[in-house]
Amino acid sequence: MGDVAMTVPVLTALTRTYPNVKITFLTRAFFEPIFEQIPNVSMYAADVKGRHKGVFGLWRLYKELRSLNIDAVADLHNVLRSNILRRYFSFTDIPFEQLDKGRTEKKALTSLKNKKFHGPLKSTHQRYADVFDALGFSLDLAQVMPIQRISLSDFTDNLLSEPAKIKIGIAPFAAFQGKMYPIELMEEVIEELNKNNAYQLLFFGGGKDEIEKLNAFEAKFENGTNCAGKLSFKEELALISNLDVMLAMDSGNGHLAAIYGIPVVTLWGVTHPYAGFYPFNYGKNKSLMADRGAYPLIPTSVYGNKVPKGYERVMEAISPTEIVQSINELLS
Repeated sequence: MGDVAMTVPVLTALTRTYPNVKITFLTRAFFEPIFEQIPNVSMYAADVKGRHKGVFGLWRLYKELRSLNIDAVADLHNVLRSNILRRYFSFTDIPFEQLDKGRTEKKALTSLKNKKFHGPLKSTHQRYADVFDALGFSLDLAQVMPIQRISLSDFTDNLLSEPAKIKIGIAPFAAFQGKMYPIELMEEVIEELNKNNAYQLLFFGGGKDEIEKLNAFEAKFENGTNCAGKLSFKEELALISNLDVMLAMDSGNGHLAAIYGIPVVTLWGVTHPYAGFYPFNYGKNKSLMADRGAYPLIPTSVYGNKVPKGYERVMEAISPTEIVQSINELLS
């Protein structure tokens, strides 16, 4: 989801710079609400578990895409499925440009031996923009403006205890443990923020285990509200777009908040912003990182799935006090 969210500033720049260009965005149907506010962008659902599954399914998808009379293909993913599609499109004269993921530089940055810690590397946003540049559409990401906040439905609005309260989103989970702040320390952060009755703390997550933990936070802290499991994805986006600040890991929720210009505090464990996955910056974000002096192998991987021995508690190097202070600074 984070990868998909990071395309939004780039597509916004593209449609504003070239208003006569029509974009057909190929992705999972679930992500469609992310793009509803961008003009000239329509969705095409990739059913990779159904009719587009496997090599023959991708051939079917290729033929469906050909019927749309597209003039060029911008592959912003560069994975096995899109490489197969590229092979199919090679039978035509339709230009097909692919994302350069910078695998060599990232491998050097994350290597556990002979590490080359330098950077920051090119941002993922700029890598996306480079694909369009190769197709003849130059983009200036410095001129991108956030997309507008979404109006809340009656049900979503009812989750807000008092409209005048400052709304702080907290997304304490990540796909890999190496990117997740210890839940007991996150509870200390929430406890401190909860003392300020001007704040409402809105918890985001998904899955049974995460929902149970967030329900426990809601029960314990009077200014806490669990949003997980209660909203559709579209409603959740609307709520995120109306936050005053978001606290997130190196994960999708930080990127979702950033596309609306919401200030974001991100926490980094065994990953690092230098790899290019920092949320899109409108001059408002803060990133808090573990101490590389104590943990010199950081970043150990791009995705947080490699935790060397002795690095299991790396995120404890970020204190709850530092997190609360960063949130208060952004709010002020």
